[in-house]
Amino acid sequence: MKIALVLALGYGLVVALMYYAQRGLLYPGASLAGAAPRTAPWGKSARIRTEDGEILYALHARASVGAPTVLYFHGNADRVTNYAFLAEGLAARGIGLLAVSYRGFTGSSGSPTEAGLLLDGLAAYDWLASNTSGPIIALGQSLGSAVAIHLGRERPELDGLILVSAFDSIVGLASGIYFFLPVRPFLKDTFRADRWIADVGQPKLFVHGERDAVVPIRHGRNIFELAPEPRQMRLFESRGHNDIWTDELMDDVAAFIRALPGRD
Repeated sequence: MKIALVLALGYGLVVALMYYAQRGLLYPGASLAGAAPRTAPWGKSARIRTEDGEILYALHARASVGAPTVLYFHGNADRVTNYAFLAEGLAARGIGLLAVSYRGFTGSSGSPTEAGLLLDGLAAYDWLASNTSGPIIALGQSLGSAVAIHLGRERPELDGLILVSAFDSIVGLASGIYFFLPVRPFLKDTFRADRWIADVGQPKLFVHGERDAVVPIRHGRNIFELAPEPRQMRLFESRGHNDIWTDELMDDVAAFIRALPGRD
């Protein structure tokens, strides 16, 4: 009985610790964020105000008049300052880029929550829509894929979505990792992309590395199967989660954008 009691108390302590630490685990990039750099590492710095009063730091490589712009939502441990390569690769293909830093991440005010990040996505789109004349394509990577999917549902005028290393829900991901914990009733931020995707009617390109150990390919396949047409999927057999970007993928992104309705 004593051993059982000790085990039960130990398990309860682990559950309690994980419950209170969950946002730190889900948004590790926020704890390492730091202030915005004094000079923009690429593009130009922008400040975007959200509906609930937060100020987001963003970097903007402006497209030429009428040309498309990619609205980029990064992963949970990343920062917008890392995306000079994406800005340069897209610019070489005639495409602009706006990369937004979520609340609590590099240079942005506030603290990250699911509700907050979804508001950040809407604010970034609305700002970009008022500052560009060309098509806007949301590109969400990892955690950012859920932000992009929610944006597609809430802003049907968005021209298209590119979803890199996308997942069906944080519930599904966390249940696989923390199978020994009561994940479902205790998660604060669930990012149920699987419930939003049915309302996303824009053209969608899904991209996934078959060796992805962070977001296993089964989650990418699941959200793809739930998505309505038009949709397409591009798999990279030898790629994982953090090495997905190649010149080949950049070409695929540009080709998808050029093929959007209304594009040449």
